Amino acid sequence: MRAAVMYGAGDVRIENRPDPKIVQPTDAVVRTVAACVCGSDLWPYGSMPATDTGRPMGHEFLGVVEETGAEVTGLKAGDLVVAPFTYSDNTCDYCAKGLHFSCRNGGRYGFDGVDGGQGEAVRVPYAAGTLVQLSVAADSALLPSLLALSDVMTTGHHGAVTAGVGRGDAVLVIGDGAVGLCAVIAAKRLGAERIVLAGRHEARTRLGREFGATDVVAERGEEGIAGIRELTGGVDKVIEAVGTRQALDTALGAVLDGGTISRLGVPQYEQGPIGRAEFMRNITLTGGASPARAYIDQLLPDVLDGRIAPGRVFDQEFSLDRTPDAYRAMADRQVLKALIRP
Repeated sequence: MRAAVMYGAGDVRIENRPDPKIVQPTDAVVRTVAACVCGSDLWPYGSMPATDTGRPMGHEFLGVVEETGAEVTGLKAGDLVVAPFTYSDNTCDYCAKGLHFSCRNGGRYGFDGVDGGQGEAVRVPYAAGTLVQLSVAADSALLPSLLALSDVMTTGHHGAVTAGVGRGDAVLVIGDGAVGLCAVIAAKRLGAERIVLAGRHEARTRLGREFGATDVVAERGEEGIAGIRELTGGVDKVIEAVGTRQALDTALGAVLDGGTISRLGVPQYEQGPIGRAEFMRNITLTGGASPARAYIDQLLPDVLDGRIAPGRVFDQEFSLDRTPDAYRAMADRQVLKALIRP
């Protein structure tokens, strides 16, 4: 099969790899119908050391089940399924608490002999606990929004949930990438009355307004914090969807004492402000990697009914052979989120 493999910073190649096969009785083989490039893929794309072996890429995909292992229940060949961005057994103590990302038997696509999602097919471990069956046709117009449930929409929802967003709240979302825009959808869905989107890319913030943002602040740093506070007087709920130290500093500068900051962006820093000043303000710092499998069942009905349309974050489509172009376009900020069709 053809699949995308990263060999170092800026070096993504499409190459032939062995077709996936059932290895464990809990596996399934899924023929990919749609996949995408994640914002988190851009971090290794910008900094990964060169390697001779390469790393299969992609962790967001949906497709059709081709084959199942002897112990897989609830799935059969021909089922259309969406895959959360990590696999999990859905039975361990962590999964039972809704922390599927921490599953004791789980893992990540593209590592430990597991295929990446940016390819023609994927071997999915613990398929019965991981994959979610979809009751639509493989050519449905809803596929982009269903694909968004694999990561960006469930991650945005995780930010809103862990920040404690509820009806009538004022919320700040930092970052106008796909996750930040999905966090706007999530905050609106949970009843937020005012949603301030901190972002400076006009096309993206315009989409954010269509998703439910009531205000946009384009300035960064101290100027951005001042603009947010001038608009709102400060907010109790912040969703930080970038992962840089500057974004965290903005969150801390805009949040009110006693407020909550949920971090969704994978941190690109090792140290942050957690000293006496933050302690005295009684700020709650939460968030983290989304347990996507825990949220798909909650969000799926709203996608199927058209109440939310997170698939609108996909603004350009690429064939699998053009996946390297998709990476370049996203890294150059020419594309918000690239959809890949094998």
